[in-house]
Amino acid sequence: MLNNTSHLSVLIQGFLTGAALIIAIGSQNAFLLQQGLLRRFHWQIATLCSVIDTLLIASGVFGLGLLIKQFPQALTLITLFGSVFLVLYGHKALKAAMKNTTLNAEARGSSSLKTAILTTLALSLLNPHVYLDTVLLIGSIGSQFGPDTRPWFAAGAISASFVWFYSLAYAARWLAPLFKKPIAWRILDFLVCLIMWGLAINLLLNLFAYL
Repeated sequence: MLNNTSHLSVLIQGFLTGAALIIAIGSQNAFLLQQGLLRRFHWQIATLCSVIDTLLIASGVFGLGLLIKQFPQALTLITLFGSVFLVLYGHKALKAAMKNTTLNAEARGSSSLKTAILTTLALSLLNPHVYLDTVLLIGSIGSQFGPDTRPWFAAGAISASFVWFYSLAYAARWLAPLFKKPIAWRILDFLVCLIMWGLAINLLLNLFAYL
Protein backbone atom coordinates (compact mmCIF):
# COMPACT_ATOMS: atom_id res chain seq x y z
CA MET A 1 0.00 0.00 0.00
CA LEU A 2 1.21 3.49 -0.85
CA ASN A 3 0.10 5.03 2.42
CA ASN A 4 2.91 7.55 2.76
CA THR A 5 2.23 9.37 -0.49
CA SER A 6 0.95 12.93 -0.11
CA HIS A 7 -2.62 13.70 -1.08
CA LEU A 8 -1.55 16.18 -3.75
CA SER A 9 0.81 13.67 -5.32
CA VAL A 10 -1.93 11.03 -5.41
CA LEU A 11 -4.38 13.54 -6.88
CA ILE A 12 -1.89 14.33 -9.68
CA GLN A 13 -1.26 10.63 -10.31
CA GLY A 14 -4.99 10.06 -10.60
CA PHE A 15 -5.39 12.98 -12.99
CA LEU A 16 -2.56 11.82 -15.26
CA THR A 17 -3.83 8.23 -15.24
CA GLY A 18 -7.34 9.32 -16.12
CA ALA A 19 -6.13 11.71 -18.83
CA ALA A 20 -3.97 9.04 -20.45
CA LEU A 21 -6.99 6.75 -20.83
CA ILE A 22 -9.64 9.34 -21.70
CA ILE A 23 -7.76 11.54 -24.20
CA ALA A 24 -7.93 9.30 -27.23
CA ILE A 25 -9.84 9.18 -30.50
CA GLY A 26 -12.88 7.17 -29.56
CA SER A 27 -16.61 7.00 -30.12
CA GLN A 28 -17.49 9.35 -27.24
CA ASN A 29 -15.02 12.00 -28.36
CA ALA A 30 -16.03 11.77 -32.01
CA PHE A 31 -19.72 12.18 -31.15
CA LEU A 32 -19.06 15.07 -28.76
CA LEU A 33 -16.92 16.85 -31.36
CA GLN A 34 -19.61 16.36 -34.00
CA GLN A 35 -22.30 17.81 -31.74
CA GLY A 36 -19.98 20.59 -30.61
CA LEU A 37 -19.43 21.71 -34.18
CA LEU A 38 -23.20 21.82 -34.63
CA ARG A 39 -23.49 23.71 -31.29
CA ARG A 40 -26.21 21.24 -30.35
CA PHE A 41 -26.45 19.64 -26.86
CA HIS A 42 -22.65 19.51 -26.56
CA TRP A 43 -22.59 20.73 -22.96
CA GLN A 44 -25.20 18.16 -21.93
CA ILE A 45 -23.21 15.43 -23.67
CA ALA A 46 -19.96 16.54 -22.02
CA THR A 47 -21.69 16.51 -18.64
CA LEU A 48 -23.18 13.05 -19.20
CA CYS A 49 -19.84 11.61 -20.37
CA SER A 50 -18.14 13.03 -17.28
CA VAL A 51 -20.83 11.72 -14.92
CA ILE A 52 -20.61 8.24 -16.47
CA ASP A 53 -16.83 8.26 -16.03
CA THR A 54 -17.27 9.45 -12.46
CA LEU A 55 -19.54 6.52 -11.59
CA LEU A 56 -17.33 3.96 -13.35
CA ILE A 57 -14.06 5.27 -11.92
CA ALA A 58 -15.48 5.46 -8.40
CA SER A 59 -16.91 1.95 -8.65
CA GLY A 60 -13.61 0.62 -9.98
CA VAL A 61 -11.46 2.25 -7.32
CA PHE A 62 -13.83 1.12 -4.57
CA GLY A 63 -14.39 -2.47 -5.63
CA LEU A 64 -16.64 -3.14 -8.65
CA GLY A 65 -13.64 -4.18 -10.75
CA LEU A 66 -13.39 -7.42 -8.80
CA LEU A 67 -17.02 -8.21 -9.57
CA ILE A 68 -16.53 -7.73 -13.32
CA LYS A 69 -13.55 -10.08 -13.27
CA GLN A 70 -15.79 -12.78 -11.82
CA PHE A 71 -18.44 -12.37 -14.56
CA PRO A 72 -16.63 -11.98 -17.92
CA GLN A 73 -19.84 -13.03 -19.73
CA ALA A 74 -21.21 -9.54 -19.07
CA LEU A 75 -18.40 -7.97 -21.10
CA THR A 76 -19.06 -10.46 -23.91
CA LEU A 77 -22.67 -9.33 -24.21
CA ILE A 78 -21.65 -5.67 -24.03
CA THR A 79 -19.11 -6.27 -26.80
CA LEU A 80 -21.71 -7.80 -29.11
CA PHE A 81 -24.31 -5.09 -28.59
CA GLY A 82 -21.67 -2.37 -28.72
CA SER A 83 -20.25 -3.64 -32.01
CA VAL A 84 -23.69 -3.66 -33.64
CA PHE A 85 -24.39 -0.13 -32.43
CA LEU A 86 -21.04 1.17 -33.69
CA VAL A 87 -21.62 -0.38 -37.11
CA LEU A 88 -25.05 1.22 -37.37
CA TYR A 89 -23.82 4.62 -36.23
CA GLY A 90 -20.90 4.40 -38.65
CA HIS A 91 -23.33 3.63 -41.47
CA LYS A 92 -25.36 6.71 -40.53
CA ALA A 93 -22.23 8.86 -40.70
CA LEU A 94 -21.26 7.37 -44.05
CA LYS A 95 -24.68 8.15 -45.49
CA ALA A 96 -24.35 11.76 -44.30
CA ALA A 97 -20.91 11.98 -45.93
CA MET A 98 -22.27 10.72 -49.26
CA LYS A 99 -25.20 13.13 -49.42
CA ASN A 100 -25.04 16.17 -51.67
CA THR A 101 -26.92 18.29 -49.13
CA THR A 102 -23.94 18.31 -46.79
CA LEU A 103 -24.93 21.59 -45.15
CA ASN A 104 -28.16 20.09 -43.83
CA ALA A 105 -27.49 19.85 -40.09
CA GLU A 106 -30.28 17.33 -39.60
CA ALA A 107 -28.36 14.80 -41.69
CA ARG A 108 -25.70 14.41 -39.02
CA GLY A 109 -25.45 14.19 -35.28
CA SER A 110 -28.50 14.08 -33.01
CA SER A 111 -31.31 16.57 -33.55
CA SER A 112 -33.03 16.14 -30.17
CA LEU A 113 -31.77 16.10 -26.61
CA LYS A 114 -33.34 12.71 -25.97
CA THR A 115 -31.57 11.17 -28.97
CA ALA A 116 -28.29 12.81 -27.95
CA ILE A 117 -28.54 11.40 -24.43
CA LEU A 118 -29.46 7.91 -25.60
CA THR A 119 -26.64 7.94 -28.16
CA THR A 120 -24.15 9.08 -25.52
CA LEU A 121 -25.31 6.34 -23.14
CA ALA A 122 -24.98 3.72 -25.87
CA LEU A 123 -21.54 4.90 -27.00
CA SER A 124 -20.38 4.94 -23.38
CA LEU A 125 -21.98 1.89 -21.78
CA LEU A 126 -21.93 -0.49 -24.77
CA ASN A 127 -18.17 -0.10 -25.14
CA PRO A 128 -16.36 -2.78 -23.09
CA HIS A 129 -13.13 -0.75 -23.22
CA VAL A 130 -14.85 1.78 -20.96
CA TYR A 131 -15.15 -0.87 -18.27
CA LEU A 132 -11.68 -2.27 -18.87
CA ASP A 133 -10.08 1.19 -18.67
CA THR A 134 -12.11 3.01 -16.04
CA VAL A 135 -13.25 0.14 -13.83
CA LEU A 136 -10.54 -2.50 -14.06
CA LEU A 137 -7.37 -0.57 -14.93
CA ILE A 138 -7.96 2.61 -12.94
CA GLY A 139 -9.51 0.48 -10.20
CA SER A 140 -6.48 -1.79 -9.97
CA ILE A 141 -4.12 1.20 -9.82
CA GLY A 142 -6.26 2.93 -7.22
CA SER A 143 -6.33 -0.20 -5.07
CA GLN A 144 -2.58 0.23 -4.49
CA PHE A 145 -3.28 3.23 -2.31
CA GLY A 146 -4.44 3.15 1.27
CA PRO A 147 -8.00 3.98 2.38
CA ASP A 148 -7.03 7.57 3.22
CA THR A 149 -5.43 8.37 -0.15
CA ARG A 150 -7.58 6.24 -2.47
CA PRO A 151 -10.36 8.88 -2.68
CA TRP A 152 -7.75 11.44 -3.80
CA PHE A 153 -6.65 9.17 -6.63
CA ALA A 154 -10.27 8.72 -7.71
CA ALA A 155 -10.85 12.47 -7.53
CA GLY A 156 -7.83 13.10 -9.75
CA ALA A 157 -8.98 10.60 -12.39
CA ILE A 158 -12.53 11.96 -12.29
CA SER A 159 -11.35 15.57 -12.64
CA ALA A 160 -9.39 14.58 -15.77
CA SER A 161 -12.63 13.40 -17.33
CA PHE A 162 -14.46 16.67 -16.62
CA VAL A 163 -11.54 18.77 -17.86
CA TRP A 164 -11.22 16.80 -21.10
CA PHE A 165 -14.89 16.57 -22.10
CA TYR A 166 -15.68 20.21 -21.28
CA SER A 167 -12.52 21.35 -23.07
CA LEU A 168 -13.49 19.34 -26.16
CA ALA A 169 -17.02 20.78 -26.12
CA TYR A 170 -15.64 24.31 -25.82
CA ALA A 171 -12.84 23.85 -28.37
CA ALA A 172 -15.27 22.82 -31.08
CA ARG A 173 -16.30 26.48 -31.48
CA TRP A 174 -12.81 27.34 -32.76
CA LEU A 175 -13.15 24.74 -35.51
CA ALA A 176 -16.62 25.93 -36.53
CA PRO A 177 -15.42 28.41 -39.23
CA LEU A 178 -13.59 25.59 -40.99
CA PHE A 179 -16.79 23.56 -41.14
CA LYS A 180 -18.65 26.24 -43.06
CA LYS A 181 -17.28 24.42 -46.09
CA PRO A 182 -19.32 21.35 -47.16
CA ILE A 183 -16.16 19.32 -47.87
CA ALA A 184 -15.08 19.67 -44.22
CA TRP A 185 -18.34 18.10 -43.02
CA ARG A 186 -18.01 15.28 -45.52
CA ILE A 187 -14.48 14.54 -44.34
CA LEU A 188 -15.54 14.60 -40.68
CA ASP A 189 -18.51 12.31 -41.33
CA PHE A 190 -16.26 9.89 -43.18
CA LEU A 191 -13.72 9.94 -40.33
CA VAL A 192 -16.51 9.32 -37.80
CA CYS A 193 -17.59 6.33 -39.90
CA LEU A 194 -14.04 4.96 -39.95
CA ILE A 195 -13.66 5.46 -36.19
CA MET A 196 -16.94 3.71 -35.39
CA TRP A 197 -16.30 0.80 -37.77
CA GLY A 198 -12.69 0.50 -36.67
CA LEU A 199 -13.75 0.28 -33.03
CA ALA A 200 -16.41 -2.31 -33.91
CA ILE A 201 -13.87 -4.47 -35.76
CA ASN A 202 -11.39 -4.15 -32.90
CA LEU A 203 -14.04 -5.18 -30.35
CA LEU A 204 -15.03 -8.25 -32.37
CA LEU A 205 -11.43 -9.30 -33.00
CA ASN A 206 -10.66 -9.04 -29.28
CA LEU A 207 -13.80 -11.04 -28.49
CA PHE A 208 -12.93 -13.85 -30.95
CA ALA A 209 -9.36 -13.95 -29.62
CA TYR A 210 -10.73 -14.26 -26.08
CA LEU A 211 -13.14 -17.03 -27.05
